[in-house]
Amino acid sequence: MDPIEALARADKWYLGSGDGIIFAPPFPTWLDAPGFWDDAQIYQYAIGPLFTVTILDHDGRELPLVARGRRWTPADLTVEYDLPGGLTATEIRSVQPGGIFASEWSVRAPRPVSLHAVAWTAQDTAAIELRTVGWDGALKWIRTASDRREVPFRARMELAAVGEATSWSATLSERSALQPHWRFAPFGELWEGEALPREVRLQGISPTGFLYGAVHTALPPMVTQASFAFALRLTASDDALRGGRGATPLATRIVREGAAPPTPLSTATIGGAAGAVSGGARASASMPFARASRRRWRDFFASVPSFACSDPYLERYYWYRWYGLWLNSIQPGVGNYRWPTVCEGIGFFHEPITYSAQCHARELRWLRDPAHARGVLRTIFDHQKPDGALNGRIYVNHLQGTDFYHANWGDALLAIDAVRPDDDYVRELYPALARHAEWLVATRDADGTGMIDVVDQYETGQEYMSRYQAVDDRADAYGWENRIRLKGIDVTVYAYALYRCLERIASRAGVAGESAHWRGYAERTARAVREVMWDAAAGMFFDVDPRTMQRTGVSAAVCFYPYFTDLAGEEHLAGLERNLLDPARFWTAYPVPSSALDDPYFNAIAEWKGKRHVCPWNGRVWPMTNSHVMEALGRWGDAPHPRLRAAAGQFLPRFVRMMFHDGDLDRPNCYEHYNPFTGAASVYRGIDDYQHSWVADLIIQFACGVRVHEHEIVIDPIPMDLDYFELRGVRVGDIDLSVRLDGGFVTVTANDQLRLARFGETIVIPR
Repeated sequence: MDPIEALARADKWYLGSGDGIIFAPPFPTWLDAPGFWDDAQIYQYAIGPLFTVTILDHDGRELPLVARGRRWTPADLTVEYDLPGGLTATEIRSVQPGGIFASEWSVRAPRPVSLHAVAWTAQDTAAIELRTVGWDGALKWIRTASDRREVPFRARMELAAVGEATSWSATLSERSALQPHWRFAPFGELWEGEALPREVRLQGISPTGFLYGAVHTALPPMVTQASFAFALRLTASDDALRGGRGATPLATRIVREGAAPPTPLSTATIGGAAGAVSGGARASASMPFARASRRRWRDFFASVPSFACSDPYLERYYWYRWYGLWLNSIQPGVGNYRWPTVCEGIGFFHEPITYSAQCHARELRWLRDPAHARGVLRTIFDHQKPDGALNGRIYVNHLQGTDFYHANWGDALLAIDAVRPDDDYVRELYPALARHAEWLVATRDADGTGMIDVVDQYETGQEYMSRYQAVDDRADAYGWENRIRLKGIDVTVYAYALYRCLERIASRAGVAGESAHWRGYAERTARAVREVMWDAAAGMFFDVDPRTMQRTGVSAAVCFYPYFTDLAGEEHLAGLERNLLDPARFWTAYPVPSSALDDPYFNAIAEWKGKRHVCPWNGRVWPMTNSHVMEALGRWGDAPHPRLRAAAGQFLPRFVRMMFHDGDLDRPNCYEHYNPFTGAASVYRGIDDYQHSWVADLIIQFACGVRVHEHEIVIDPIPMDLDYFELRGVRVGDIDLSVRLDGGFVTVTANDQLRLARFGETIVIPR
């Protein structure tokens, strides 16, 4: 299967190349306009417009382009256009490494014509350094953007014709509509002698207004087919952000002699590219930028374990998740990013964030090269504060207003280490993890209870729910001021996992004597969870009010978190079954709601106290929480626990199916939260491909049954009504692993050894 073509669809537009510069506007307005007029994103900064493209006839009159279809793949966006006189055109948009936004074209005419193509932009001069506007084979300028913390970022922008420009122009104008319509631009009246003025003219009594810039290429005269391409590069202008490496001018890379594209697009004839939108793969094969983008995406997909199965939703979503991870990836060597890492999502979330880093580490550990998974944790701990606290967000160029989030660092490190053990990496991370653990103890467990304090509703990543109202009825009105205290079950479980991790790895880090120290913390926390946070009558673990040291009794999905650790034992399982599997509380059509259905503030449609919110946790289903719950069910869903095993087998397919628009196999998604009854996504947020869960990892662990432990690999697929599946290319330490289900038998290949068992029988591979 080709994942690129398998994921093709008509209703998507996100493009990127895995380096932190993407085209993914949450609410685009101009997708049917040529080029990239909506905002692009460079790390946490949104910048737009980029450029559009206009086609002119021999006399310089615009030939309006009417879009009649779009086809998206992870590698490119193909748009088909109709023009007057029976002309048609195909545009393929792609985003290349280094922030190059490419627009490649094939134009077809029923009779010979002479045409011109112009790529042009309009930029508000309030954000432009006019002294930087110039021509060096490409039109260039520097633009300043600000992020949510009002920290400026200087971006270098260059617009060029691939091959060589016939003419160009840059001029100032008072403000008009900032829209990609040729009639609003000044170039129609500047056009003379089949060309633009070939000058940069920045005159007038005031610089206030718009900078219009254009690059023109003349197509071969009197032909029925022709092609051309334009590109805009968006990159950091500050060489210091690139480690002192200067950026090669765009004109040198794609225009000047010696650096031409693989085919001379300004004169090439494109054959066989005139098909319908469904022929996007054929068209892209003729376009060098699109071809390069597809090659890079195929290389990435080839670096992950291959998965196929009889459930088309599981199979499709597996590959969709890997697309989302690469779309939101960042490559090392830029600003605060010394290591490869991943952003939490697009838009507001387009930077590495601690709460989701734990997810990325779990999934990226399955790549053939573990550097990316390791880089996720390195990026966070690279910027640890002197007292051991962590920045919640790592911005490319600053660490101002970074917030703070709790996360499960211990299990994240152990997940990476289980699949790709490395003592050097353990020794590197141990001191930072230890400092963070001591910070938690000193600042969030100052009373020595073993339970961790939550001091505002945001730092758990789970705002607007009854948990916080239980200790302060104004908790939802506070910001990040640290004005509440709640001993949280989720963050206490995270701390416990960190203590156990440090206890386990201390000897490998060269400090075996510290193991007992961490064991002491872990045992104190374990006692608190089992004796104080556990309510035997309710069969639930709960948060605790530190003022009274009484359980709050608020039932939330996080109350199930102890079950994915050894904090919960056989004596607690009846409570898990009674509460989690109750349709009147958590086992909804699309489980699990973040708050129980009988919670007084429960709301399925994202309202908090009567008003729809962007990130409410009072009843919506969050893939992040579901990932934790699946870990809990997977831990206990073995043969001795048939009810939990059956529930685990139902849960993951239902979880995955929720993330398809209206159950449409061709339209997977990953939004922040969903309706627990209908599965409707939070499309009103505009944030798709939100990497805030670890679904691919869950498929490998539980659908395929690959559970990796320190000394063994256990193969035990959970029953999910699959007729077959095949997982190939898994690397665990020095073992190459493949797992296949077919005809009721599971076949495991570990290096050169073959093992066969009936489905339901466990296969154990020693390490």
